[in-house]
Order: sequence, then C-alpha cells, then structure tokens
Amino acid sequence: MSDLAAQVTAALERSVLPSVIARGGAIRVAGVGADGVVTLEVTGSPGAALPLASRIEAAVRAAVPGITAVRLITPGRGTTESHARAADLSDAARRVLDAEVNPAIAAHHGHVAVTGADHGWIRIRLDGGCQGCSLAEVTIRQGIEPLLRARLPALTGLIDVTDHEAGTDPFFSPEKR
Repeated sequence: MSDLAAQVTAALERSVLPSVIARGGAIRVAGVGADGVVTLEVTGSPGAALPLASRIEAAVRAAVPGITAVRLITPGRGTTESHARAADLSDAARRVLDAEVNPAIAAHHGHVAVTGADHGWIRIRLDGGCQGCSLAEVTIRQGIEPLLRARLPALTGLIDVTDHEAGTDPFFSPEKR
C-alpha cells in the first residue's frame, strides 16, 4: 500500500468510516493515481456512502494534502467505457452550468464548477459568494439539480463537494444581518 493510500485509509477510519458502516456499507482505497485522484470502492448499500460523498471528499482532501479529487466506484465498475460516459456527462453538465446557471449566480459573486462525474453522479463545487452561503443547499436542490435533470437524462444525482466552512465571503450569512 502506498503512503498516500495509507494516509487516505487512516483519514477514512478517523472520520467517515463509522457512518458508512452504520448505514450498511464498507469503503476501501482501490487506488491513488499520479494526479492525486483517489479511487474508493464502496460495497454494500449504495445509500451507505453516496449521500456522504461530499463529506468523504472533504475529509480526505483536508487530511491528505496530496489528494486532488475523490472517485467513488462500486465493485466491477470503472471500465474505459464508463470513464468515457462520465467525461461526456461532466462536459455536458459544465456547458449547462456555464450557459444557464453561472450567469445568474454571478450577481451574488458566485460560480459553480463541475469537479467530476461517476456512474451518473456529478460532483460540483460552489465558489465565491456561494461557498458557505446559507442558501447553497436550496440553490442546489431546487435550482441547479432540477435544471440538470431536465437537460441531462443520464444524471443520477448531484454531489456537492464544496468546503462550505472555508467560505470567506458568503452572499447570505448570519453575520451580514
């Protein structure tokens, strides 16, 4: 096991692994790429880890600085064909966001970026005034996700990987009252 893989395993054990196990799942490091992308294999119930995907990515990236992104896969997945579909879905989502969402949220000094896609799940990161905004979840679930679902039939769901606690100037914040 590489040093980065060992660090990721330790970070998972300290943070999110108990929650995944309690939900009926398991998670292990399947590999770490030279580009800093760690692939985690999730077994058991899909509902065990996927709802925690943003928390898993945030915990791993905070604990292991060499990690640039986290991919969740299930056993037997991850073929070249699925990578091509994920790239197509990611590109299509990026085009929709750039054309229809980012111009609207720019008024709040915000921006949405696609960080990746796997098996129909698109990972997004909110930046600027959207990072840490108290209405970010509402914007995602009632605005961005329905729009992407209407435009992208292959979409399974949206995962917010934003580190909202690191937001320095959220548009809607209790401190701005």
